[in-house]
Amino acid sequence: MIEPPGRYGGIILAAGASSRMGRPKQLLEIGGQPLVVRAAAAALAAGLWPVIVVLGAHAEKIRPALARLPVLPVENAAWNEGMAASIRAGIGALQQFSRAMDGAVVALCDQPAFSAETVARLVGAQVATGKGIAAARYLGRQGAPALFLQRHFAALAALTGEEGARALLNDSPAEVAAVDLPEMGLDLDTPADYAALNES
Repeated sequence: MIEPPGRYGGIILAAGASSRMGRPKQLLEIGGQPLVVRAAAAALAAGLWPVIVVLGAHAEKIRPALARLPVLPVENAAWNEGMAASIRAGIGALQQFSRAMDGAVVALCDQPAFSAETVARLVGAQVATGKGIAAARYLGRQGAPALFLQRHFAALAALTGEEGARALLNDSPAEVAAVDLPEMGLDLDTPADYAALNES
């Protein structure tokens, strides 16, 4: 396990309905592991603690897949509002767990390339630059996964809408350390995405 130089929690966003996939993409298997399990295991291997997994649309189907991992599943009843509601639920759960967190890494469960090394690169960029946010850069902008220091928790807890933290990550470049992670541009939204990944 990697030991980060501070106390960082992990928030895995896994609440979406997967409407374009036609089935819960959180449970799609890559290398024999459901996506949500892969993401949570990567966060744990990176030394993030606690790891909050935010569930929503398919919570009753996904929760059993997480039973053997030391993670905290949190149900977001407002999942259909969009990603912001899941970030709020995750930050709320993290702050209930402990007020002594240095920061949190927010990640999506549908990015197959997310790994402990991804987290280490984000943490390293934050430490090296002293900025309050370190975010993956791909497809021409910053996005998840991203590390937020505690001073940004209030802003995360106040997010609304479908875009999640996109404005936080892209509208204040002086506060964001961008980490080039082009592999994070691959996410799984449709059956074609999943088929292409399995063929690669």
